[in-house]
Amino acid sequence: MNFYDFQIVFQEVPGEISLCFYITGCPLSCDGCHSPFLWNKDKGDELKLSLYTSLLEKYQAIASCVVFMGGEWEQGTLIDYLKIAQSHGFKTCLYTGQDWIPKSIANHLDYVKLGPWVAEKGGLDQITTNQQFIDLKTKTNINHLFLKPQYHD
Repeated sequence: MNFYDFQIVFQEVPGEISLCFYITGCPLSCDGCHSPFLWNKDKGDELKLSLYTSLLEKYQAIASCVVFMGGEWEQGTLIDYLKIAQSHGFKTCLYTGQDWIPKSIANHLDYVKLGPWVAEKGGLDQITTNQQFIDLKTKTNINHLFLKPQYHD
């Protein structure tokens, strides 16, 4: 499994500071995708187990969640890495453009973002979005946590 980048992020999972891995090889090629550089599976570097575990250990006191931007096409490796994150005490999340994920992956996730990018519908911060952010432990759609409050005079 190759990754293009790793970042600490604050907005991808509400209420969590997350370690985010951008996985290459996305087969969806959504029109208007903000990360088309992730389509090429040969981009980036192999996410070696030693690097992955060292990053988990380094940020364990700071972050509470591990997010994979893609990677469901590398199901076996993704599941192994989700299990490792969980064994280190992290919550886990997958962002996918698919409308569903296999139960074998879902069993190792706390959160999942489902749905392809559709520009005219917007992202999770839009009430019109086709995407869903699901808390898998409660089986609840929590898109409302991405919406900005509306203030009126």
